Amino acid sequence: MNKAENHEVVSIYTLDDDVREAMLLEQKECVLNWCTQDEWPMGVIHSYIWRKGSIWITAAAHRHRVSALRRNPKSSVVITSKGTSLDAGKSITIKGRAKIHDDKDLKAWFYPELASALRSTPEEVKAFEDMLDSPLRIVIEVVPEKWITYDGAKMRAHTLGTIDESKLAKPLEADTVRLAAEKERRGLSHD
Repeated sequence: MNKAENHEVVSIYTLDDDVREAMLLEQKECVLNWCTQDEWPMGVIHSYIWRKGSIWITAAAHRHRVSALRRNPKSSVVITSKGTSLDAGKSITIKGRAKIHDDKDLKAWFYPELASALRSTPEEVKAFEDMLDSPLRIVIEVVPEKWITYDGAKMRAHTLGTIDESKLAKPLEADTVRLAAEKERRGLSHD
């Protein structure tokens, strides 16, 4: 078993699909990112649920992020494993496109799903559902187009020389072509 010696190459430490799915379902907070009209990136922490292959969030229709996402649906969502049973050191970044929903049928499905995910007793669930059911509220669906995941446990195991190397992903272009170019630019060895 080889030990990791190059700690700059991290694209090989992706989450396994089952771990990614578990994390998406267990975590309840994410950062939703968008660009403002003057092209500044912004992000806000939101409660979310992962259902039907998308991230689902709610916000009031008058929020700047809603008009920004209507104008430019290109967005990203960042999720960490901190606070979950999966322990810290895992992350998911989703590059996707946002869809703004304002129809009653979708809200009738979404509000109970979100409330049940965030509250524990039937009374709390119902009270949260009622609070969400506002004529000013919309639902944001982020449909994934690209995934960037990281599993710090794999990096630790690789550093110790204890990982099954079949668990390592193929390095991405950033860790091959771009890394070599940066080393060249800095006059560093390509070892």
